[in-house]
Amino acid sequence: MLGLPRFVGNVGTVSHLFIAVRQFAIFCHRWMGVAFYLLFTWWFVSGVFMMYCDFPQVSDADRLRHAQPLEASRIRISPEQAYKAIGLDIPPDEVHAAMFDGRPAYWFGAIPDQTIVYADDGTIQDGYPSDLNLRTAAAWAGRPAAQARVEDISGPDQWTVGGQAGDQQHLFKYSWPDGQQVYVSPSSGQVMQYTTRWSRIGAYVGPVAHWLYFTPLRRNGARWSRIVIWASGIGTLMALSGLVVGVLVYSPSKRYRYLGEPASIPYSGTKRLHMIFGLFFGIVACTWAFSGMLSMDPFPSLAGRGGRGDAGRINRALRGEIELAPFSERLPAEALALVPPNIQVKELELAAFVGDPVYLAHGTSSNDPAPQSWIVPVHGAPKAMLESGHIVQAIRKGSALSATVEVRTVTRYEAYYADRTRNRDGGRPLPVLYLRIANPTAAPDSGGGYYIDPRTARVVARYSPDGWFNRWLYHGLHSLDFPWLYNYRPAWDIVVLLLLAGGTTLCVTSAILAWKLLQRKIGG
Repeated sequence: MLGLPRFVGNVGTVSHLFIAVRQFAIFCHRWMGVAFYLLFTWWFVSGVFMMYCDFPQVSDADRLRHAQPLEASRIRISPEQAYKAIGLDIPPDEVHAAMFDGRPAYWFGAIPDQTIVYADDGTIQDGYPSDLNLRTAAAWAGRPAAQARVEDISGPDQWTVGGQAGDQQHLFKYSWPDGQQVYVSPSSGQVMQYTTRWSRIGAYVGPVAHWLYFTPLRRNGARWSRIVIWASGIGTLMALSGLVVGVLVYSPSKRYRYLGEPASIPYSGTKRLHMIFGLFFGIVACTWAFSGMLSMDPFPSLAGRGGRGDAGRINRALRGEIELAPFSERLPAEALALVPPNIQVKELELAAFVGDPVYLAHGTSSNDPAPQSWIVPVHGAPKAMLESGHIVQAIRKGSALSATVEVRTVTRYEAYYADRTRNRDGGRPLPVLYLRIANPTAAPDSGGGYYIDPRTARVVARYSPDGWFNRWLYHGLHSLDFPWLYNYRPAWDIVVLLLLAGGTTLCVTSAILAWKLLQRKIGG
């Protein structure tokens, strides 16, 4: 402590320390730039395509869109009769009625582990032979089965290396001349992946490039994760060191000269342009690299658990055990007749809302791309959604979560419930019921906020008290998914495109400087 004033007072020592720090920052930034300029340029350019291109996957909305309309007149077997044909004593976890191979059928269990019983004659689908899988793929693609080229996929390829399709060890891929590719599981008969020529091109220049999601690398998930974490971590240090250099070199008093005039930046040419863009867009490069590293969850203890415990209790309180006998009092064909004619029903879900048996009709509409649904109780009149008071009462009664701090209806996207697609193609629905629950047990996975869809009585989004880390340090910094930008698109598009353009220009100047440096060093 006694030596600190003498050190601070020693102007020469402070000056030398300042110069040493600046030179060290310049050295680190320069050589990290040489090593990583191509990767950073790659990330910025692919980020443009990431805004509009997704990695192909089969969502529930995709299954609904490709499904055949449910034919009520051909349903002759009740759900209870169909389930008795299987011979199980325990109640089913999930029950759906939908078309399969041109016939109405009951689906007991979740994809891909479901058992299918045909609703026209009560027979069980025994296995999924190759001719059936070909018909399934052809129906999905809307193309003739005779034109399909069949491949036996025994390991993950570029489009099945992750997600639900990645869990399947064996798939058949059916390809058509127009570029459609449909992956069908021979163990479940279900479409597990679907791509088109344009979706693959968009994925290659967008998500695949941005995530380094190449099959040889992605096959080993742990190795891929480490590479992305280290690359983005080093990229963060590179951008941060560049900011340090810019701040230390910049002279507000304009003590440098440029073109005969006083200047704040000592450089000329490409180096000057690089510093100017670095001062404006370096912070963006730093935060994007850092938040990209956070997307790989390098600090699990900080990411938050998302309130999984309470969410499970809420879902169980709203959606109880399914008893099939009551559905005989109003058969599926009768329920379908009560659905509004503007909804083309493609699936009937059997559920128990707060103990009352109901049919949940899922379908599509010609004037709205978002999935449609309608509630048809076995006892009572059909309705579009459950009443909010009924939902809250059921949660308090059935989940022992009496400490509800806040209840409100959400009609617009907000900070913890945002959707860039505005609920197109099966995004987050609106309106939803928001419940904020206190943390009475002090458990790390309890408490927080929950968004409940009143059409399905399911939790569609949630966040825990410690979920701010993932919400703002990852999604906020990396995707700029702020509701006030999303609500006024194309405001979000303009802001992100401008930032990406500035970052790309910064990387281009870095590439020029890197090549010049290498030429000097190699040329000697």
